[in-house]
Amino acid sequence: MVILVIGGAGYIGSHTARALRRAGHDVIIFDNLSTGYESLASGFELVRGDILDPEALARVLPRAEAIMHFAAHAYVGESVTNPRKYFHNNVEGGLTLLNAALGAGVKQIIFSSTCAVYGEPARIPIEENIPRQPVNPYGVSKLFFEQALEAYDRAYDFRYASLRYFNAAGADDSGEIGELHEPETHLIPLALRAAAGLGQELHVFGADYPTPDGTCIRDYIHVNDLASAHVRALEHLAAGKGSIAVNVGTGFGASVQEVVSAVEKVTSKKVPRKVVPRRPGDPPALVANPAKAQLLLRWKAERDLENIVSTAWNFMEKRCEAKVR
Repeated sequence: MVILVIGGAGYIGSHTARALRRAGHDVIIFDNLSTGYESLASGFELVRGDILDPEALARVLPRAEAIMHFAAHAYVGESVTNPRKYFHNNVEGGLTLLNAALGAGVKQIIFSSTCAVYGEPARIPIEENIPRQPVNPYGVSKLFFEQALEAYDRAYDFRYASLRYFNAAGADDSGEIGELHEPETHLIPLALRAAAGLGQELHVFGADYPTPDGTCIRDYIHVNDLASAHVRALEHLAAGKGSIAVNVGTGFGASVQEVVSAVEKVTSKKVPRKVVPRRPGDPPALVANPAKAQLLLRWKAERDLENIVSTAWNFMEKRCEAKVR
């Protein structure tokens, strides 16, 4: 199939583009490069454009048979201070994409959703049938698009797979692509930078949570496992099966302290760190129940925390070597 990967020059989109190519599909990357990198789209056709531009979408959509949508703003804190930016891109842009797809007759989409649609869940591990009650504008914007997909499916037979990510991390085994964010807010690359002496000491936001070691627990999933879930979701829709919304995680949680220990083991370096006050709205634990994805998509995460950290470290080392050259 020909897949239009919206936001394919970003972190998860670029890994998924490669997974699609390995599975035999043709990929067109559509990205405005506002947060993506041309280097991450290397080797693919790259169409520069914005999901808020219906004319740009109309030029490329007729060539596609299905869409993967990764082009969302995704900083929780920023969404609180600048919700206008998030509703403009994630909601208005999402609707522009859906309507352009309808106009072009493309009616299959895999959507990059998030566990943030659940808010602060009452039960862990999180199942898909619990109430969706997001607590920040980022989560609200993702939930809106999920609900738009549900309405378009009922009205227009526009089939979708909403993949609710947990904490994507790691890098491709080649070390050619990996996590590039500016600013970087994710724990694993920040811990690796601190260990390598490339950034400030790691800030641990609270060590007094009701968890075994007092630090927050999250479900970290390797980006290539996440990419493979997208390929399985595409196969699900291509086989004529119904729309789905599933958690994409490992089902296992790791605390901040356990991540730091994994970084120290992989790098053989200490991670300088300082405990600082909690961030508002950080729940003690967020862990997926991925049983539904395993059942419907025949998919399961295969990589553990050490593999996540080691591939991220390999990517960072290769980037540092390239800069030295």
